[in-house]
Amino acid sequence: MAVSPDLLEILVCPKCREKVVLTEDGSGLKCDTCRLVYEIRDDIPIMLIDEARTLD
Repeated sequence: MAVSPDLLEILVCPKCREKVVLTEDGSGLKCDTCRLVYEIRDDIPIMLIDEARTLD
């Protein structure tokens, strides 16, 4: 697993501070409130607003 369940419990969106969830394919963390996806690279979530992409 790319991101541990313990880490997922504490991670929040840096823009709105809402909880993020793993995407269906496991390649990122999504915030449904902001409609942003934060990429996971080398098992490390990149939680930078400028690096996030918008949900389709």
